[in-house]
Amino acid sequence: MKYLAAFPTPTACALLALLALAGPARAQILIGQTVGVTGSAAATVQESMKGASLYLDHVNARGGVAGQKVEVITLDDKFDPKLTLENTRTLIEQKGVIGLFMTRGTPHTQGIVPVLEQHGVPLIGPSTGAMVLHQPVLKYVFNVRATYQREVEKAITHLNTLGIKQIGVVHVDDTFGADGLAGAQAGFKANRIDALFIEKFDRAKPDYSAIAPRVAQKQPQAVIFIGTGAAVVDGIKALRTAGVTGQIVTLSNNASGGFVKALGESARGVVVTQVFPSERSLNYPLIKEAMDLAKAGGVSELTPAMVEGFVSAKVLVEGLKRAGPKPDRAKLHAGLEGIRNWDMGGLTLSFSATDHSGLDFSDLSIIGTDGRFKR
Repeated sequence: MKYLAAFPTPTACALLALLALAGPARAQILIGQTVGVTGSAAATVQESMKGASLYLDHVNARGGVAGQKVEVITLDDKFDPKLTLENTRTLIEQKGVIGLFMTRGTPHTQGIVPVLEQHGVPLIGPSTGAMVLHQPVLKYVFNVRATYQREVEKAITHLNTLGIKQIGVVHVDDTFGADGLAGAQAGFKANRIDALFIEKFDRAKPDYSAIAPRVAQKQPQAVIFIGTGAAVVDGIKALRTAGVTGQIVTLSNNASGGFVKALGESARGVVVTQVFPSERSLNYPLIKEAMDLAKAGGVSELTPAMVEGFVSAKVLVEGLKRAGPKPDRAKLHAGLEGIRNWDMGGLTLSFSATDHSGLDFSDLSIIGTDGRFKR
């Protein structure tokens, strides 16, 4: 799998150079990706990219799809929605990709939907669980993972069953945060409890200097923290410093080893929702497959983010297989909508013209003392 960065840092340049040297000759099937290789979501992004590479490199090493190798051209949008839009136009209008793959971020993905529709380009596996990408059905968006709202509802229901009812919400002030908040409100309603508080922070410049003391004063038993990467890391540390001792829950977009490492001593006991089976669950053939490819590729251990990338890559390849020997944008779209009850290794996925939601799997994990996600 080959990555090309639009705004490379020295570190990114070194990574991209290594990938270019290790990758196959120029591919015949071009897929585009715009994602925050750098920026606040970089740690999780790089893990999900590595997971996708495990599968795509495996497919390419065996001749690709119908004899054509798959190349993913990745442009760095620094987790900035404006750059996401610019990169999307570049990939579609200049690079000629037949599909987009694994974008990240709710406002980022929402912002490119008109471009997808204009050019008839399918997007496979956006790394966001925003309900707005599921309902109403968007013709060119093929979701793989479950929705954020399902994750939040399940978390609140789980807390309620444990007798934890004093629950507050801290969320980023953007469409992602609003979507997660809607799920939280549905969870509160379903469990007949009220939110202890609702606080929001700026996406571009998170500042917890006033929020953290207010939250601490409320003495919550639990806090649902809806945000991304570095902003959530800083927020959790601020809450702990302010004296918040309650359970902290965040969503699957933060399910990465990099997130745990950044939290440091604050990681222990943080609950992270999950939308794929455990990265160590041999009960799922797809996890066993990912483990075997990781071992063969010198990757010591899978992470949840790597599993998401791996599964999304499997869906992409299945769509390409069904598109026929000379896939184009329309054929790829038709191939994806033709997937019915496909067992990818313990998980079954279906698409149709009226359903692009993909999987509905949802689970909870907790970060243990060893920095690993436990279920």
